[in-house]
Amino acid sequence: SWTTMISAFPEYALSLFHEMRMDGVYPNDITFVGLLHAIPLRNLVNKGRMIHGLCVKTGFMLELNVSNSLVSMYAKFELIADAVKVFEELQYRDIVSWNTLISGYDQNKLYQEAFGTFCSAVSESQPNEYTFGSVLSAIGSAEAISLRYGQRCHSHLLKLGLISNPIVSGALLDMYAKRGSLPESNMVFEEAIHKTQFAWTALVSAHARHGDYDTVMQIFKEMRNEGVNPDSITFLSMLTACGRKGMVDEGRQIWDSMIKDNLIEPSQEHYACMVDMLGRAGRLNEAEELISQIPGGPSFSALQSLLGACRTHGDLEMGRRLGDRLIEMDPEESGSYVQTSNMCAERGDWEKVAIIRRKMRERRVKKEVGFSWVDVGSTDGSLIMHGFSSDDTSHPKTTEIFQMAGCIGLEMKFLERERLKKSLVDIN
Repeated sequence: SWTTMISAFPEYALSLFHEMRMDGVYPNDITFVGLLHAIPLRNLVNKGRMIHGLCVKTGFMLELNVSNSLVSMYAKFELIADAVKVFEELQYRDIVSWNTLISGYDQNKLYQEAFGTFCSAVSESQPNEYTFGSVLSAIGSAEAISLRYGQRCHSHLLKLGLISNPIVSGALLDMYAKRGSLPESNMVFEEAIHKTQFAWTALVSAHARHGDYDTVMQIFKEMRNEGVNPDSITFLSMLTACGRKGMVDEGRQIWDSMIKDNLIEPSQEHYACMVDMLGRAGRLNEAEELISQIPGGPSFSALQSLLGACRTHGDLEMGRRLGDRLIEMDPEESGSYVQTSNMCAERGDWEKVAIIRRKMRERRVKKEVGFSWVDVGSTDGSLIMHGFSSDDTSHPKTTEIFQMAGCIGLEMKFLERERLKKSLVDIN
């Protein structure tokens, strides 16, 4: 049927829908669902709005699966306000409706909104594995949401008996990993009945993120021994591990395996990892040659990484080239000016330093202040984030803060002296 064809061939969905109407065949709700899922694949925003209008005109907005598909479509287009409007106009909401909106917020990096919607959802519907999958993703990505809420979800999942679900265990593992709780990540993985590719990848990424590169290599071996094929994210973690460990030859073998054996097309992130690996090893010419081979040109981060390597290994000529290229790519980004200027200053090229500083003045580029954050958990499990910078005096309790910092500094010095005394006694 026409509806089956539209669902099976999303790239031709619109033309098939047009032929269907020309043929005098009336669409049903499944037709519109297939169509609305196909439209974001080709980024056809206006066509999506037209189909929305047709759904209103033909009365299909009363079909919940059609309305849910519209929420999903708008979220994929990053038109979250439109997604929320469709959601709020629903006369009835099932758990799929809630899941779609929570996932939409998560996709658009609106993590607190995703968590707030989850809290509303559980008061009206029975959450399922997809509900928890989306909210755990949001909690893992948002430092402004206390990890305690993730732990509460974990407890809730145990009570509901959903913990063995592959979607849930993978999302839970990933959440703990992103929030720096490696013991919990390992525990969830060990207890998982079905160790999916996503779970293996999340575990590899967790240890890579925390610099435990020996474990990354070990997990990767176990993964291959279990017959689980790595995906692009697994390879990204492996390349990062090889780069940090200085294992360039092994990194190249993994790169070749990714392309030839696993038929994975390298992304900008993969190229940036390889450039970083070669740069750290001082193989700057190889890194620059690789940059010239990147389809569509190198990313800003890849060039910045190589510029940092030039500074470390003292290649001023290449560093100047890269610095000029970065400045032209993003004239308002202060880091490129500062990094290039510092490198030139270290090598005594004061003429180039003066040129860079003049460009910064002319373009009104200012060095960005680096901010740090402190996380203070309150008694109710909520999270309070305080941002501060060097010599920051904006807080109303600045005096007390500086006094406390001074006391902590003195205590650290005292403890260090005691440690040294103990070391000397042990030697004697």
